[in-house]
Amino acid sequence: MKESISASIRLPEGAEIAKVVLMPGDPLRAKHVAEKYLENPVCFNTVRNMLGYTGTYKGRKISVMGSGMGIPSIGLYATELYNQFDVNAIIRIGSAGGLCDAVKLRDVVIAMGASSNSAYNASYDMPGYLAPVADYGMLANAAEAAKKLGVNAVVGKVFTSDHFYNPSAGCNEKLRDLGHLAVEMEVAGLYWTAAGCGKKALGILTISDHLFTGEFLSAEDRQNSFHDMMEVALETAWHEAE
Repeated sequence: MKESISASIRLPEGAEIAKVVLMPGDPLRAKHVAEKYLENPVCFNTVRNMLGYTGTYKGRKISVMGSGMGIPSIGLYATELYNQFDVNAIIRIGSAGGLCDAVKLRDVVIAMGASSNSAYNASYDMPGYLAPVADYGMLANAAEAAKKLGVNAVVGKVFTSDHFYNPSAGCNEKLRDLGHLAVEMEVAGLYWTAAGCGKKALGILTISDHLFTGEFLSAEDRQNSFHDMMEVALETAWHEAE
């Protein structure tokens, strides 16, 4: 039995975590991905019901595990996966709210970079602002995978918010006007964590609602219907698992 320092990840004897991990926020989405896409998936974590599985995809070992909601949660799990379980790359697969006309409901967004209102960045004690950006090789592979799969994917910057309900009036309009494609709650934290650990990260998102049109998907749709995003992420992970 191998257990993380925080006791948030407990790896049973004989279980393993792959070098590449897909991370949805919802642990039930992790279960769905494992059961639908991975061959012979084995559950390696059940602590706090943050389900994690390892299996194979097209012959290469890949893991999928929930991250929970918000930067502190994904920062904890990503740090432990990178530093204590020798993971090389993490791909966030999650939902996001659309901010501009360039993205529609169910479109895939590949996050090149992420602005944020989080103070998490201050912990790195850098003489300036540590820019949260994706690993370029993973981003390029994801864009190419989307093209080959015929998936409508938009590459650009997103906004990672510490607020699901932002109290700042006019915030969404300002984010849209500054060129953000969508708003979500984890990507910047993952990118900062990857930079701090010297590892790789990428965020691939599905537009689950649009903040200006009012369209939205149900909770069940969010859990079970993000197949385009999942397939792009799996193809990207497959390249990293070489």
